[in-house]
Amino acid sequence: MASAITTLAADAPTLSAANTGFMLICSALVMLMTPGLAFFYGGMVRVKSSLNMLMMSFISLGIVTILWVLYGFSLAFGTDSGSLIGWSSDYVGLSGIGITELWDGYTIPVYVFAVFQLMFAVITPALISGALADRVKFSAWALFTALWVTVVYFPVAHWVWGAGGWLFELGVIDFAGGTAVHINAGAAALGVILVIGKRVGFKRDPMRPHSLPLVMLGAGLLWFGWFGFNAGSWLGNDDGVGAVMFVNTQVATAAAMLAWLGYEKLRHGSFTTLGAASGAVAGLVAITPSGGSCSPLGAIAIGAIAGLVCAMAVGLKYKFNFDDSLDVVGVHLVGGVIGSLLVGFFATGGVQSDAAGLFYGGGLEQLGKQAVGVFSVLAYSLVVSAVLAFLLDKTIGMRVTEDDEVSGIDQVEHAETAYDFSGAGGGASSRSTAVPVHAAAASKKVDA
Repeated sequence: MASAITTLAADAPTLSAANTGFMLICSALVMLMTPGLAFFYGGMVRVKSSLNMLMMSFISLGIVTILWVLYGFSLAFGTDSGSLIGWSSDYVGLSGIGITELWDGYTIPVYVFAVFQLMFAVITPALISGALADRVKFSAWALFTALWVTVVYFPVAHWVWGAGGWLFELGVIDFAGGTAVHINAGAAALGVILVIGKRVGFKRDPMRPHSLPLVMLGAGLLWFGWFGFNAGSWLGNDDGVGAVMFVNTQVATAAAMLAWLGYEKLRHGSFTTLGAASGAVAGLVAITPSGGSCSPLGAIAIGAIAGLVCAMAVGLKYKFNFDDSLDVVGVHLVGGVIGSLLVGFFATGGVQSDAAGLFYGGGLEQLGKQAVGVFSVLAYSLVVSAVLAFLLDKTIGMRVTEDDEVSGIDQVEHAETAYDFSGAGGGASSRSTAVPVHAAAASKKVDA
């Protein structure tokens, strides 16, 4: 008996300074993704809505952080109850956790795991905001965020990643959030926009991005931060799986960007910066659930398929007449579905687990599991999000008035504008000598 106890003690995980440091860096990278998303979305809207778009992402850093500490971590990763939700009193307020207490089966502290998962919880509702640009009251959005993470994100995170969660136990593979983050957010976005309706001028007025450089900056920050999002989800760096995920993240993103640009050139005749940024994000979304189970060649295929299909999907809003302002449905929902289902084809059985996909002799079993995960999360998030939006719309109101929307939501909701040009002109003397272009042209005609 004594020798058995000694063996067990020797095999028990001990705190790894290397893995702990690595995961703290990954947590910081994932945190950076939310400001990156704010820039990405902020550049895609018109000038009069850019600050509101930034704030809809930034407020998530405040609201979700506090709720996560108070009860979110407990609901998502506490002791399982009925395979649907978790709860552990020690996790409430993070008050009963020892500073060197390890996350079960790993070599990192519980605190590190909690803060890493916090950053996922923060960015998920921020993703939804892109579908609602130009028209939602900021106070209503803040309340929606608090309610949504409580009744949708925290339970779904438990289903997918929590010990005892029903999708986790079923064997659904979601390495870093294809279902829990991207399908969850994309389905929620669709549910909300079906309730609150379209922007004034949808399909009539040009609603072009006001700053493509901001869009590219945001996409670059997302791409950079996504390495922490994906590679960090293995919670350590001991066996090479995280390194494979790092490589797959890069190659899938590159393939998706090229595929999107190729489609764009053939369909519209141009290679656009918006297309490059959107294609990169589509690839990042698709590789998130699948990159820990496929080879780099598989990642190229997954990225290329996602880039092509998402490029085609963003136009569906005009065909089906729903106003997904910044293509959250077309990129995050569609990309998440693609990446999650393609696990059932491209899983090699030799990376994160021995589950193999159809192309590697595994038959249809894993594809069936992936489909259950995809469509259960999609349905739950779509319905519950629509109900939340409906209740808020009928009580406090979700939308600003039509006049406020036309004049600009930044000034109405935040009493600010993104760009202040009041001091950009010259002094009185320069104004007195300036000649309008049309006046100068008229003068030349008279002289002639």
